[in-house]
Amino acid sequence: MIMALSSSSCSCFSPSTTSLLPRSHFFTTQFHRNKPCIRFRRTISATATVSTASSTPPLHSTTREGLDAVNIAEDVTQLIGNTPMIYLNKVTEGCVAHVAAKLESMEPCRSVKDRIGYSMLADAEENGAITPGKIHFETTGPEIWEDTIGNVDILVAAIGTGGTITGTGDYLKLMNKNIQVVGVEPADRSIISGDNPGFIPSILDIKLLDEVVKVTNVEAIEMARRLALEEGLLVGISSGAAAAAAITLARRPKNSGRLITVIFPSFGERYLTTALFNSIYEEVQRM
Repeated sequence: MIMALSSSSCSCFSPSTTSLLPRSHFFTTQFHRNKPCIRFRRTISATATVSTASSTPPLHSTTREGLDAVNIAEDVTQLIGNTPMIYLNKVTEGCVAHVAAKLESMEPCRSVKDRIGYSMLADAEENGAITPGKIHFETTGPEIWEDTIGNVDILVAAIGTGGTITGTGDYLKLMNKNIQVVGVEPADRSIISGDNPGFIPSILDIKLLDEVVKVTNVEAIEMARRLALEEGLLVGISSGAAAAAAITLARRPKNSGRLITVIFPSFGERYLTTALFNSIYEEVQRM
């Protein structure tokens, strides 16, 4: 048995063609990773014979330490981060800017909170200190900068605790002060904007925000449904809200040809009991 390396790219998220400016303007490579992506293809010689004798030694044997080059995680914590980015194509009608989503829904536990949890534990182990937003400054921001080769123009993220948009936005503005950071909040309970702003999370750095876009629950749920049906992306309601805001920005003439990055923080599975899946639930009940 021969173990052969394949030099093909491991990215399954290649951008498709749109009527906008060519995406090659932004990307010269398909994917970026901290470690080399290696595929293994096993082939058997036509003249090789297979023996079932238990005394036959394995054709290839080595220790895990001797496999440094393979792309195999040592444990689940090594799967956190480096989430893929993908262009939105079907839900972007009328847009003059490109919209690319960062799929935090593909973290091991299907949420952007994987980064936070790991960061808290790592900090606690090292020195007992927990630094909010630090993990997004150190990972999410650099990943977006690397994946877009520095061509990101606008970052869009929902405002929850404020850690994601603060850490990511802080890094991107450090790399390019002209990058706009846009927060997304529910229209029915404004946190930042409005005449009577509500409780502002201590983690959130308001000075980083260039704009705050309000999205209704109806708009968020409808967009999350469209993302599942039209883009094949099963994401949550907060991701639907972020996408709706990003598309609003992408339709503005002044953003023509620009690259908008939107963070999808969680997977849709955890929203099965919410209004997002009411229509499916009702249909099943009628069966």
